[in-house]
Amino acid sequence: MTGPKTNERPGTRAVLRNALVSATKVRVVLDLIRGLEVQRARDVLLFCERDAATLVGKLLDSAIANAEKNDGMVGDELFVSACYADEGRTNKRWRPRARGRATRIRKRSSHITVIVSRLPQDRLARMRAKQAAEISARRARRVAGGRRASEATQTDAREGARRRRRGKSEETAEAAEEAGIVDVDAEALAEAEEIVVEGPAAETVVEESAAVEALEEEGIVDADAAAVEAAEAADAAGATEVTDATESAETTEQEEGEK
Repeated sequence: MTGPKTNERPGTRAVLRNALVSATKVRVVLDLIRGLEVQRARDVLLFCERDAATLVGKLLDSAIANAEKNDGMVGDELFVSACYADEGRTNKRWRPRARGRATRIRKRSSHITVIVSRLPQDRLARMRAKQAAEISARRARRVAGGRRASEATQTDAREGARRRRRGKSEETAEAAEEAGIVDVDAEALAEAEEIVVEGPAAETVVEESAAVEALEEEGIVDADAAAVEAAEAADAAGATEVTDATESAETTEQEEGEK
């Protein structure tokens, strides 16, 4: 038993009659979209270089609109179940030729029909699974890109903070050398500032430690552990400066001389 005829196929149709293009040219385009999902068929017609693709694309949009408006179907669940082009009327024209003869010109037309139907359940399930996989892949790529951007931002921030600390250490070392206190190594000072908590109190501790080391090298005072701990405690409270440390060292020296 033969199947249903083309013009008896079930589905929602759209018909364009007396299109000013031959049926032969239209059939080449219709063969490209027959059996495809409507979205893929639109993409094929969009990049087709034949003039008949424009007419077929408009007719496909009309068929989808009819299915959504009249039959209550979902546009994304449709496919091109059938499409065909029939011969329309042919207009005769004459062209003059040599020796008084004439040649007939046939201006052909066609009737174009596009039928869309709902996808079968198995094919619809495959299409939905493919769409879900594509959405998951896009989301994964977006998340991975966001993580890479965040890691790059954090790395730049850490590098910038390291540069600022190193520049600040170099400024402190230059200031100490200009004052004649001690020849401070900027690299060691930067490492010390990375260990000690940042802030005014930490800067005072570093400066006082440098001052005490300078006094020890000059032989002025031999600072013991208790004096150093007291100086660090006072520095943490923010109440001692380099001059206070120098005065306390001189007082300790005088007391030892009296004893």
